[in-house]
Amino acid sequence: MIERWRLPFARYTLVFFVFLILNSGHGFAQQPLDVTTIIRGVDASVKNRIDHLAAYTVTEHYVLFRGKDETHPAAEMLVKTTYRKQTGKSYDIVSQSGSSIWRSEVLGTLLDNEKRMSQPGNVETALINSNNYEMTLDPDARERLNDRDCLVLDITPRRTSQYLFNGKLWVDAQDYSIVQLKGTASKSAFFLASAAQVIRQYGEMSGLPMATHAQAISGSSLLGQTVVKIDYTNYQLDFEAGN
Repeated sequence: MIERWRLPFARYTLVFFVFLILNSGHGFAQQPLDVTTIIRGVDASVKNRIDHLAAYTVTEHYVLFRGKDETHPAAEMLVKTTYRKQTGKSYDIVSQSGSSIWRSEVLGTLLDNEKRMSQPGNVETALINSNNYEMTLDPDARERLNDRDCLVLDITPRRTSQYLFNGKLWVDAQDYSIVQLKGTASKSAFFLASAAQVIRQYGEMSGLPMATHAQAISGSSLLGQTVVKIDYTNYQLDFEAGN
């Protein structure tokens, strides 16, 4: 027989643990949000990356699919990308396969656009900061994403550009570094093609947010739907002297 004194103790213990479970995320959920502070934090995180990162190399794997078939690639390209702050990006194609037309017209054009955008004087116009975007808190401003507590902002470009997006931005709730961007380009990068729907995910590399995966979907009456997926691996970062 269970002793009577143990019943209240067991009941109290059960209630206590239920309380802990229900309130395990209570601290994150109840923190007051100030959009001005968050935007300043995003700007500071982006500036910190620009100020400290002198150069990097990364392996980029591009896979292009046509229509709704995301099993059989129409074209692939493995690229070693080198970025230097003074000159922007350059590319060395390691391997490629599939349709030469799709490699040239889509993947080649994509690389050319990225190279142009990364050059000094251009890169500043594509940064995810308050100079280029209006930012407001999303109605569902808190979300757990990729095992990180995130804050969600609705972003609207201050001008029309293929490098700026209407959509949402997820930032780390602690340091405001970018975790994910999801949106539609405010201008199409390709003639007769719809503006791309883009998802870009970031991971922390040596304390800086760097792209880990991206996907772009666009379409046209002539070419149909095109899906490009990019994976970024093997980062090697070089920092400014003294940082």
